[in-house]
Amino acid sequence: MAVEKVRERLLRATSALEKNGVPYAVIGGHAVAVWVARVDEDAVRNTVDVDLLLNRTDLPRAIESLSSVGFEFAEVRGVPLFVETANPSPKRGVHIVFAGERVRAHEVHAAPTLAHADRAADGFSVIDLKSLLAMKLTANRDKDRTHLRDMLELNMITPDLESQLPADLRARLDHIRANPE
Repeated sequence: MAVEKVRERLLRATSALEKNGVPYAVIGGHAVAVWVARVDEDAVRNTVDVDLLLNRTDLPRAIESLSSVGFEFAEVRGVPLFVETANPSPKRGVHIVFAGERVRAHEVHAAPTLAHADRAADGFSVIDLKSLLAMKLTANRDKDRTHLRDMLELNMITPDLESQLPADLRARLDHIRANPE
């Protein structure tokens, strides 16, 4: 039931943005799930939140669009997000990353632009695999490394894809590959 609620939240948010012509892309765990499912549906992991990439200039339109389907804009510890009006928990929020901006001040690489989006089978916009890989390597948290290990195990990270990464991110990927646990 919890998985279905998260999926409903994802589809409700993306449908509202689509309806109102607000450019976005699904990123994070749901984007990983989309790409992993294309290779092996049984390898998909669940995630508790929804992460979206937006242009900062589109935030007012996103606020209007998402408020029409039961979300309220908030900022928690510097993280912009939308919480459900009926149950405003940041854990169950729709987290926002701004396209072309660094997620954390110390990070070297900025988030991709929305030009790097594809379509998921469900019809929503999802970040392309190369950009997702770079985002996961840049964030480099435990859950990001777990997602990367899943992609490595499924041979999703091809030599061509890897060669397109900056040297520092290739080094992180090499470290993850060398330390699979």
